[in-house]
Amino acid sequence: MTLGQFTVLATDGLARTGELVTAHGVVETPTFMPVGTRAVVRALDVRDLRETGARIVLSNTYHLMLRPGADIVEAAGGLHGFMSWDGPILTDSGGYQVFSLEPKVTEQGVRFQSTYDGSYVDLTPEGAVRVQEQLGPDIAMILDVLVGLPSPRTVVREAMERTLRWAERAREAHVRKDQLLFGIVQGGTDLELRAESARRTAELGFPGFGIGGLSVGEPPKERNQALAAAVAELPEYKPRYVMGLGDTEGILESIARGADMFDCVLPTRLARHGKALTRDGDFNIKRAEFARASEPIDTDCGCFTCQTYSRAYLRHLVMTGELTAHRLLSIHNLTFTLDVVAGARASIAAGTFEKFRLDHLTRRGFDDVNGTATIANRL
Repeated sequence: MTLGQFTVLATDGLARTGELVTAHGVVETPTFMPVGTRAVVRALDVRDLRETGARIVLSNTYHLMLRPGADIVEAAGGLHGFMSWDGPILTDSGGYQVFSLEPKVTEQGVRFQSTYDGSYVDLTPEGAVRVQEQLGPDIAMILDVLVGLPSPRTVVREAMERTLRWAERAREAHVRKDQLLFGIVQGGTDLELRAESARRTAELGFPGFGIGGLSVGEPPKERNQALAAAVAELPEYKPRYVMGLGDTEGILESIARGADMFDCVLPTRLARHGKALTRDGDFNIKRAEFARASEPIDTDCGCFTCQTYSRAYLRHLVMTGELTAHRLLSIHNLTFTLDVVAGARASIAAGTFEKFRLDHLTRRGFDDVNGTATIANRL
């Protein structure tokens, strides 16, 4: 198999299953990537991750370049050696984190203040590539320009055009042969700009494409429309990655429109606040009614947490501030999310994806994302 090869194995409407060849193994798609921002998924070790069903994880360039530093990670054998994870890794370029720091953006790059020591840091498209080549993930992302939504069309276009120029610079700077560099589509929720950005990014010949600037608070219907506009212009036989999307309803909506890869901190962040995700709806384990509850979080779940501990015990851990609660709830929430995506893969292969999607929504108490019944109505 050729590095970067993406094979579509089955389709059901626009939904598809596939395999992406990376230097550290084949990634089955659709796939969800747990987020290990600082080379660790909070409260979990690599054994926990494997047992949840994770096959590829995400780390963050911005944080790792500042602490411990790309040189240190590189000397430890790259991220794989540093965090003892032998599966595929994707690193985002840090564009989202930099955006949140209100940086100074110029044609050359961005200048921002470190959240660790307040010092000023300059990051260019070429610099983001160099750092990721040192970190050594299987998939690296270009540095893009993100804008908040809603924004004036002129602002969205300016960010899109600059992202395209930076994409060309990143492609020219990238030399590591065992690493895939993905482009990023921008354009906000403007359908014409989304389509144009996707078409022009595709022309640059990247082996895969991130769809950025979504999942930042826009209504689901607008996200779905922007995603559909982008997918229509992207190559069929290259992976499409919706960046920062982690709720299972949104993931299934995006799979229905032809997306393949997803990541988000949502499952583990909710776990740290005591929220459990289940097939029958979500709940907070802190509720008094669980003080004597002997059943697991989800009787249909095969994760370590559900096979070992009761709701009462988990509530006790949360209420007393025990750190073990973060681990156990994170194990469950990630297992739940990964199981849903695995179910989507199986249903696409069986030609029953839309039934799977609607059954999932119904069981979790959703009429549908926008109160409608068919994908066509949400476009």
